[in-house]
Amino acid sequence: MPLKVLVYAEQWKDYVERLRRNFPGVDFFPTYSRAEAERVIADVEVIITLAHVIPRELIAQARSLKWLQSMTTGTDALIGVLPPHIMLTSARGAHGPQMSELAFLHMLALNRDFTQMLKSQAEGKWDRHEQPLLHGKTIVIVGVGILAEHLAKRCKLFGMTVVGVSSGRTHVPNFDEVHPRAALRTLVPRADFLMLLLPYTKETHHFINADILSVMKPTAFLINHARDGILDHDALAAQLKAGKIAGAALDVFRPIPPESPIWHLPNTLVTPNVGGHSDKFVEQTLQVAEPNLRAYIEGRIGDLVNVVPH
Repeated sequence: MPLKVLVYAEQWKDYVERLRRNFPGVDFFPTYSRAEAERVIADVEVIITLAHVIPRELIAQARSLKWLQSMTTGTDALIGVLPPHIMLTSARGAHGPQMSELAFLHMLALNRDFTQMLKSQAEGKWDRHEQPLLHGKTIVIVGVGILAEHLAKRCKLFGMTVVGVSSGRTHVPNFDEVHPRAALRTLVPRADFLMLLLPYTKETHHFINADILSVMKPTAFLINHARDGILDHDALAAQLKAGKIAGAALDVFRPIPPESPIWHLPNTLVTPNVGGHSDKFVEQTLQVAEPNLRAYIEGRIGDLVNVVPH
């Protein structure tokens, strides 16, 4: 019998057009409807989806499921949901270009106070102010994975000093220094930009808290491109309101309620979880998923990349 694969994604048409062309012997069931997926889920052996969009109820009904390929880097939404005997792989590394571009959008906008320039334009004011450079600045990147490697390479082109904070790595290309997590508090005072890229786990919940924020320079900026839970938002709000740090940029994972004070914090940019998105998203993620699917079909399970322990 042919391999049955559920493609559960909003962009399923773009995925399936290419997958069917390259894997003609596979039965693909494309949908973004839970009701439609429930009709076939019992016989599905493979699911291709985004970790945070697949309903938990579907996974519970997938009696034949052996492997789930997530098209996202983060897979924390599936931890504790996916049974341990089901293999999980991610699209780790596929989103490097867009994550790096958003990082520079945030750094440049904060560093040059671009929101003030937009306000002056709207008011018809000719209001020139100093334009600080990224050149010579220090970025401390918390979480040294593939996305951090992409970013570090580009930071060096801007003449920045790149310092990493990692749970296990010690030497990484384009990083001037890499230190263990235990050294974070001693490194934060050096940062002109504190960039968060670490995965969200029980151990990293509110990893950036009032204690860490209190040692940031008053001229420094915090940028969170990781999950919301990494950062204590209440502590950040207190520091910003008190003028203890210069500003922040948050690419938040979950929608923020309209009444949240985060929208109105001084010198804060909020983007709606667009860090991993791009107009080439399907092409980028399939560069990981297709070789994995080929290896799975051919029985080369050990060749699958980005296997996530869970």
